[in-house]
Amino acid sequence: MTPSDYLTTVDPPLVAILRGLTPEEAPAVGRVLIDAGFRLLEVPLNRPGALACIRLLADMAPPEVWVGGGTMLTVHDVADVRHAGGRLMVSPNCDPEVISHARATGMLCAPGVATPTEAFLALRYGAHALKLFPAEAVGIAGLKAMKSVLPVGTPLWPVGGVTAPSLGSWVDAGATGFGIGSQLFKPGMSLKDVAASAHAFVTAWRARAAA
Repeated sequence: MTPSDYLTTVDPPLVAILRGLTPEEAPAVGRVLIDAGFRLLEVPLNRPGALACIRLLADMAPPEVWVGGGTMLTVHDVADVRHAGGRLMVSPNCDPEVISHARATGMLCAPGVATPTEAFLALRYGAHALKLFPAEAVGIAGLKAMKSVLPVGTPLWPVGGVTAPSLGSWVDAGATGFGIGSQLFKPGMSLKDVAASAHAFVTAWRARAAA
């Protein structure tokens, strides 16, 4: 399945951002998230053991779950994550070289943007979805304004500060998915707490989608 095809079918379009995940806890955390309904798992590369976690999650994930890396800043990061089995490229910035290289390897590309200029540049170089980051700074009004000038149907994923209760307001403004970090997972969280947070976000998404 191509990344574009996957984007039209993935439900819910929620990316679990697992910053600080360790290889020892990766299988159990991954299982809890998958069982709760998450279909996109991201391990940021700026913490030790990230590539090992990506490999473990990719090995255990069913076909409908795509695993990848976050904070991917170079083409070498793309190569490393792809070699580990990752199919998702997420970055905090808009780097045309990284985007085009990730797309060429068949990865789903979601670079970070905070302005219309960055958004259009990312799309020109092959981004499949736009990570609106930091969402707290751009705000709901900023998302709404950006959506009004982007091509119709552009996937927009706010990241940063999104909570389960606030999710609906972002969707009303034009968000089509989300990246969820510390509200979902932090190092040291119990599996019970991760599961509760995961279910809260999935439930909030499904409730808004059915409205």
